Amino acid sequence: MPREISGLSVVVTGGARGIGKATVERFARQGAKVAIGDRDVELAELVASPFGDRVKAAPLDVTDPESWRAFLDAVSVLGPFDVLVNNAGIMPLGSVLKEPDGVAKAIVDVNLHGVINGTKAVAPGMVDRGRGHIVNVASAVGRLAVADGATYSASKFATVGFSEATRSELRPHGIDVTVVLPTVVQTELAAGVPAAKGVKPVTADDVAKVIEQAVRSPKAEMWVPRWSQGLVKVTSLLPRRVQDAMAKMTQADSVLAQADPAARAAYEERARRSAGPQV
Repeated sequence: MPREISGLSVVVTGGARGIGKATVERFARQGAKVAIGDRDVELAELVASPFGDRVKAAPLDVTDPESWRAFLDAVSVLGPFDVLVNNAGIMPLGSVLKEPDGVAKAIVDVNLHGVINGTKAVAPGMVDRGRGHIVNVASAVGRLAVADGATYSASKFATVGFSEATRSELRPHGIDVTVVLPTVVQTELAAGVPAAKGVKPVTADDVAKVIEQAVRSPKAEMWVPRWSQGLVKVTSLLPRRVQDAMAKMTQADSVLAQADPAARAAYEERARRSAGPQV
Protein backbone atom coordinates (compact mmCIF):
# COMPACT_ATOMS: atom_id res chain seq x y z
CA MET A 1 0.00 0.00 0.00
CA PRO A 2 1.28 3.52 -0.75
CA ARG A 3 2.63 5.27 2.33
CA GLU A 4 0.59 8.18 3.70
CA ILE A 5 2.42 11.51 3.91
CA SER A 6 0.27 12.88 6.70
CA GLY A 7 1.90 12.21 10.05
CA LEU A 8 5.39 11.56 8.72
CA SER A 9 8.36 13.43 10.18
CA VAL A 10 10.72 14.59 7.45
CA VAL A 11 14.14 16.26 7.34
CA VAL A 12 14.92 18.34 4.23
CA THR A 13 18.38 19.82 3.74
CA GLY A 14 18.83 22.92 1.61
CA GLY A 15 15.16 23.64 2.26
CA ALA A 16 15.30 27.42 1.97
CA ARG A 17 15.39 27.52 -1.83
CA GLY A 18 14.63 25.64 -5.02
CA ILE A 19 13.93 21.92 -4.88
CA GLY A 20 14.27 21.85 -1.10
CA LYS A 21 11.74 24.62 -0.59
CA ALA A 22 9.27 22.98 -2.99
CA THR A 23 9.72 19.66 -1.16
CA VAL A 24 9.11 21.25 2.25
CA GLU A 25 5.95 22.93 1.01
CA ARG A 26 4.61 19.81 -0.71
CA PHE A 27 5.09 17.61 2.38
CA ALA A 28 3.85 20.25 4.82
CA ARG A 29 0.66 20.89 2.83
CA GLN A 30 -0.16 17.20 3.18
CA GLY A 31 0.20 17.13 6.94
CA ALA A 32 3.80 16.04 7.45
CA LYS A 33 6.06 17.53 10.10
CA VAL A 34 9.14 18.96 8.41
CA ALA A 35 12.53 20.02 9.77
CA ILE A 36 14.36 22.39 7.42
CA GLY A 37 18.15 22.46 7.60
CA ASP A 38 19.92 25.28 5.79
CA ARG A 39 22.82 27.69 6.23
CA ASP A 40 20.44 30.54 5.45
CA VAL A 41 18.24 29.99 8.49
CA GLU A 42 16.40 33.32 8.13
CA LEU A 43 15.20 32.38 4.66
CA ALA A 44 14.39 28.86 5.87
CA GLU A 45 12.26 30.34 8.66
CA LEU A 46 10.26 32.26 6.07
CA VAL A 47 9.57 28.96 4.29
CA ALA A 48 8.49 27.40 7.58
CA SER A 49 6.33 30.28 8.84
CA PRO A 50 3.04 29.52 6.99
CA PHE A 51 2.85 26.04 8.54
CA GLY A 52 2.98 26.82 12.24
CA ASP A 53 4.48 24.33 14.67
CA ARG A 54 4.56 21.48 12.14
CA VAL A 55 7.54 22.98 10.29
CA LYS A 56 10.70 24.18 12.00
CA ALA A 57 13.92 25.63 10.56
CA ALA A 58 17.36 25.44 12.17
CA PRO A 59 20.91 26.19 11.01
CA LEU A 60 22.70 23.34 9.27
CA ASP A 61 26.06 23.05 7.55
CA VAL A 62 25.76 19.63 5.94
CA THR A 63 29.55 19.33 5.63
CA ASP A 64 30.01 19.36 9.42
CA PRO A 65 29.00 16.33 11.53
CA GLU A 66 28.84 18.50 14.66
CA SER A 67 26.42 20.85 12.88
CA TRP A 68 24.23 17.84 12.13
CA ARG A 69 24.15 16.94 15.82
CA ALA A 70 23.21 20.50 16.80
CA PHE A 71 20.54 20.65 14.08
CA LEU A 72 18.89 17.40 15.15
CA ASP A 73 18.85 18.59 18.76
CA ALA A 74 17.20 21.86 17.67
CA VAL A 75 14.41 20.11 15.72
CA SER A 76 14.03 17.06 17.96
CA VAL A 77 10.49 18.12 18.89
CA LEU A 78 9.42 17.07 15.38
CA GLY A 79 11.07 13.64 15.52
CA PRO A 80 11.71 10.80 15.45
CA PHE A 81 12.29 11.19 11.73
CA ASP A 82 10.80 8.85 9.16
CA VAL A 83 12.29 10.43 6.04
CA LEU A 84 15.57 12.18 5.24
CA VAL A 85 15.78 14.18 2.01
CA ASN A 86 19.45 14.91 1.32
CA ASN A 87 18.90 17.78 -1.09
CA ALA A 88 21.53 20.44 -0.31
CA GLY A 89 23.94 20.99 -3.20
CA ILE A 90 26.02 23.55 -5.07
CA MET A 91 26.94 23.75 -8.75
CA PRO A 92 29.75 26.19 -9.60
CA LEU A 93 30.59 25.72 -13.28
CA GLY A 94 33.67 26.18 -15.42
CA SER A 95 36.73 24.44 -16.80
CA VAL A 96 38.26 21.98 -14.34
CA LEU A 97 41.70 23.35 -15.27
CA LYS A 98 40.68 26.81 -14.03
CA GLU A 99 38.67 25.64 -11.02
CA PRO A 100 40.14 26.90 -7.71
CA ASP A 101 41.02 24.15 -5.26
CA GLY A 102 38.66 25.61 -2.69
CA VAL A 103 35.74 25.41 -5.10
CA ALA A 104 36.46 21.77 -5.94
CA LYS A 105 36.64 20.91 -2.25
CA ALA A 106 33.39 22.75 -1.49
CA ILE A 107 31.52 20.93 -4.28
CA VAL A 108 32.58 17.52 -2.96
CA ASP A 109 32.03 18.51 0.68
CA VAL A 110 28.48 19.76 0.13
CA ASN A 111 27.26 17.39 -2.58
CA LEU A 112 28.86 14.16 -1.35
CA HIS A 113 29.98 14.53 2.26
CA GLY A 114 26.70 16.29 3.02
CA VAL A 115 24.82 13.16 1.95
CA ILE A 116 27.19 10.89 3.87
CA ASN A 117 27.01 13.03 7.01
CA GLY A 118 23.21 13.21 6.83
CA THR A 119 22.89 9.47 6.46
CA LYS A 120 25.22 8.83 9.40
CA ALA A 121 23.31 11.34 11.55
CA VAL A 122 19.73 10.25 10.83
CA ALA A 123 19.84 6.59 9.75
CA PRO A 124 20.86 5.12 13.15
CA GLY A 125 17.51 6.19 14.61
CA MET A 126 15.74 4.61 11.65
CA VAL A 127 17.67 1.37 12.21
CA ASP A 128 16.62 1.38 15.87
CA ARG A 129 12.95 1.69 14.85
CA GLY A 130 13.22 -0.76 11.94
CA ARG A 131 11.89 1.63 9.31
CA GLY A 132 12.73 4.78 7.39
CA HIS A 133 13.43 6.25 3.99
CA ILE A 134 16.42 8.23 2.69
CA VAL A 135 16.02 10.21 -0.55
CA ASN A 136 19.24 11.52 -2.09
CA VAL A 137 18.85 14.23 -4.72
CA ALA A 138 21.60 13.68 -7.29
CA SER A 139 21.42 14.81 -10.93
CA ALA A 140 21.22 13.45 -14.45
CA VAL A 141 24.94 14.27 -14.66
CA GLY A 142 25.41 11.62 -11.99
CA ARG A 143 24.85 9.13 -14.82
CA LEU A 144 25.82 11.21 -17.85
CA ALA A 145 28.85 13.48 -17.28
CA VAL A 146 29.04 16.86 -19.01
CA ALA A 147 32.00 19.15 -19.76
CA ASP A 148 32.50 22.29 -17.63
CA GLY A 149 30.94 20.54 -14.69
CA ALA A 150 33.53 17.83 -14.06
CA THR A 151 33.77 18.10 -10.28
CA TYR A 152 30.01 18.57 -9.97
CA SER A 153 29.47 15.47 -12.14
CA ALA A 154 31.96 13.53 -10.04
CA SER A 155 30.15 14.48 -6.83
CA LYS A 156 26.83 13.34 -8.26
CA PHE A 157 28.27 10.08 -9.66
CA ALA A 158 29.57 9.45 -6.13
CA THR A 159 26.14 10.24 -4.65
CA VAL A 160 24.59 7.64 -6.95
CA GLY A 161 27.19 5.07 -5.89
CA PHE A 162 26.72 5.88 -2.21
CA SER A 163 22.95 5.54 -2.62
CA GLU A 164 23.26 2.14 -4.27
CA ALA A 165 25.65 0.84 -1.61
CA THR A 166 23.61 2.11 1.34
CA ARG A 167 20.43 0.73 -0.21
CA SER A 168 21.93 -2.76 0.03
CA GLU A 169 23.33 -2.11 3.49
CA LEU A 170 20.21 -0.61 5.04
CA ARG A 171 17.49 -2.69 3.35
CA PRO A 172 17.74 -5.49 5.95
CA HIS A 173 17.00 -2.86 8.62
CA GLY A 174 13.75 -1.78 6.96
CA ILE A 175 15.17 1.40 5.41
CA ASP A 176 14.52 2.37 1.78
CA VAL A 177 17.05 4.45 -0.17
CA THR A 178 16.06 6.33 -3.32
CA VAL A 179 18.26 8.42 -5.59
CA VAL A 180 16.51 11.14 -7.62
CA LEU A 181 18.14 12.37 -10.84
CA PRO A 182 16.70 15.59 -12.31
CA THR A 183 17.74 17.08 -15.64
CA VAL A 184 18.00 20.90 -15.86
CA VAL A 185 15.70 22.39 -13.19
CA GLN A 186 14.40 25.95 -13.26
CA THR A 187 16.06 27.07 -10.04
CA GLU A 188 18.81 29.51 -9.12
CA LEU A 189 21.34 26.64 -9.16
CA ALA A 190 20.73 26.13 -12.89
CA ALA A 191 20.42 29.82 -13.77
CA GLY A 192 21.58 30.48 -17.32
CA VAL A 193 21.96 26.78 -18.16
CA PRO A 194 20.12 25.85 -21.37
CA ALA A 195 18.32 22.56 -21.72
CA ALA A 196 19.51 20.02 -24.27
CA LYS A 197 17.57 20.04 -27.53
CA GLY A 198 14.22 18.32 -27.11
CA VAL A 199 14.43 18.34 -23.31
CA LYS A 200 12.09 20.74 -21.55
CA PRO A 201 13.42 22.15 -18.26
CA VAL A 202 11.55 20.92 -15.22
CA THR A 203 10.43 22.96 -12.22
CA ALA A 204 11.42 22.59 -8.60
CA ASP A 205 7.91 21.34 -7.84
CA ASP A 206 8.23 18.70 -10.60
CA VAL A 207 11.19 17.30 -8.67
CA ALA A 208 9.40 17.65 -5.32
CA LYS A 209 6.47 15.70 -6.74
CA VAL A 210 8.79 12.84 -7.70
CA ILE A 211 10.34 12.92 -4.22
CA GLU A 212 6.82 12.63 -2.80
CA GLN A 213 6.08 9.72 -5.14
CA ALA A 214 9.28 8.01 -4.02
CA VAL A 215 8.26 8.29 -0.37
CA ARG A 216 4.75 7.04 -1.09
CA SER A 217 5.95 4.06 -3.16
CA PRO A 218 9.70 3.55 -2.70
CA LYS A 219 11.84 2.92 -5.79
CA ALA A 220 15.60 2.68 -6.11
CA GLU A 221 16.08 5.34 -8.80
CA MET A 222 13.73 8.01 -10.16
CA TRP A 223 14.43 10.53 -12.93
CA VAL A 224 12.84 13.90 -13.60
CA PRO A 225 11.34 13.91 -16.19
CA ARG A 226 10.74 10.21 -15.81
CA TRP A 227 11.04 9.40 -19.53
CA SER A 228 14.68 10.56 -19.52
CA GLN A 229 15.73 7.46 -17.57
CA GLY A 230 14.78 5.13 -20.43
CA LEU A 231 16.50 7.36 -22.99
CA VAL A 232 19.77 7.40 -21.05
CA LYS A 233 19.70 3.65 -20.45
CA VAL A 234 19.07 2.86 -24.11
CA THR A 235 21.72 5.34 -25.24
CA SER A 236 24.28 3.81 -22.88
CA LEU A 237 24.02 0.51 -24.78
CA LEU A 238 25.09 2.12 -28.06
CA PRO A 239 28.71 2.29 -29.28
CA ARG A 240 30.63 5.24 -27.84
CA ARG A 241 30.93 6.99 -31.21
CA VAL A 242 27.14 6.87 -31.61
CA GLN A 243 26.64 8.19 -28.08
CA ASP A 244 29.04 11.04 -28.80
CA ALA A 245 27.28 11.88 -32.07
CA MET A 246 23.87 11.93 -30.39
CA ALA A 247 25.17 14.10 -27.55
CA LYS A 248 26.63 16.56 -30.05
CA MET A 249 23.41 16.64 -32.07
CA THR A 250 21.28 17.41 -29.02
CA GLN A 251 23.98 19.60 -27.44
CA ALA A 252 23.70 17.48 -24.30
CA ASP A 253 27.50 17.36 -24.16
CA SER A 254 27.83 21.14 -23.96
CA VAL A 255 24.86 22.49 -22.00
CA LEU A 256 27.00 23.51 -19.03
CA ALA A 257 29.64 25.09 -21.25
CA GLN A 258 26.86 27.15 -22.88
CA ALA A 259 25.67 28.57 -19.55
CA ASP A 260 25.18 32.36 -19.61
CA PRO A 261 27.79 33.89 -17.24
CA ALA A 262 25.72 37.04 -16.67
CA ALA A 263 22.63 35.04 -15.74
CA ARG A 264 24.70 32.89 -13.36
CA ALA A 265 26.71 35.68 -11.75
CA ALA A 266 24.67 36.04 -8.56
CA TYR A 267 24.44 32.30 -7.98
CA GLU A 268 28.11 31.66 -8.74
CA GLU A 269 29.14 34.34 -6.26
CA ARG A 270 26.98 32.86 -3.51
CA ALA A 271 27.96 29.25 -4.25
CA ARG A 272 31.66 30.06 -4.29
CA ARG A 273 31.42 31.82 -0.94
CA SER A 274 30.79 28.38 0.56
CA ALA A 275 34.35 27.50 -0.44
CA GLY A 276 35.71 30.05 2.02
CA PRO A 277 37.80 33.20 1.75
CA GLN A 278 40.58 31.56 -0.25
CA VAL A 279 38.44 31.59 -3.43
